[in-house]
Amino acid sequence: MPCEHHLPFLAQRILLTVSYPTARYENQTVIPHHFANLGASKIILACRSIEKGMAAKKLIEPKIPLASGTLEVWRLDLCSFDSVKEFCSRATTLSRVDVVLANVGANTYPLVLAPEAGGYETSVATNVISTLLMPILLLPRMRETGVKYNMTPRLTFIVGVAHKMAQFKERSEPKIFDFYKSTEGTLDRYTTSKLLEAFLIRELATQAKLSHTGSVMVNMANPGFCKPTTLLDNCPVLLRFFMAIFFVFFGRTAYVGALTLLAAVEAGPESYGQYLKSGEISGLSPHVSL
Repeated sequence: MPCEHHLPFLAQRILLTVSYPTARYENQTVIPHHFANLGASKIILACRSIEKGMAAKKLIEPKIPLASGTLEVWRLDLCSFDSVKEFCSRATTLSRVDVVLANVGANTYPLVLAPEAGGYETSVATNVISTLLMPILLLPRMRETGVKYNMTPRLTFIVGVAHKMAQFKERSEPKIFDFYKSTEGTLDRYTTSKLLEAFLIRELATQAKLSHTGSVMVNMANPGFCKPTTLLDNCPVLLRFFMAIFFVFFGRTAYVGALTLLAAVEAGPESYGQYLKSGEISGLSPHVSL
């Protein structure tokens, strides 16, 4: 279990927290609550449903005193490339962007295509393409923030252990991403999407480091098996049953999962481009070249 965190996100910092708060669970409110408690002056809850975002906001605000306007809810639909572009365009109007925490994941079964995301299958559109498109569009503003305020902005992605379970049979396809514009596939699609995400984050970190115009910390975090979760909602009944038993004995609380993410956000330069598990650098899937 990672240690408690003491690095303050002082009032002058503005944090952009990308999450998917739901009205059914409180676990997605834990991370914004931590950031607020550590002194963030602006926290953006980015989610597909404004209604659910406002429900999460109401859960957070009574727990900690916040200045008016500290917590905002913005719409972000990762199944729509236009929505991602609009969100990032709006974010660049902020005076600064210090932290982006990409805490979103989609797992659909049967597989469903996302017509507003180039016709790609939903989990690939959400977990891979849009999740990487967003930071690419935000990097210029984050670099400006770092240079102007003499600090290092932070970009942390959530990549769970599922990526290590991917069989990645599609790697033999002549054009891999064209394959994801169909509903052909199995339960391996979610794990493969997380593996592809890890591939692209590594490459993003490599390319971002080549630029000398303001540095941005880029890393990945594995929050562990946190309960409750919505990722199994669309899975077959038998799989949900066995996973429910697994979570009873091995699942982490939302609080502990949040600490692992904060540990990654606060990690030092040695974590650049790395995968962190419980706050410590760990190994990625053998598929990912080190």
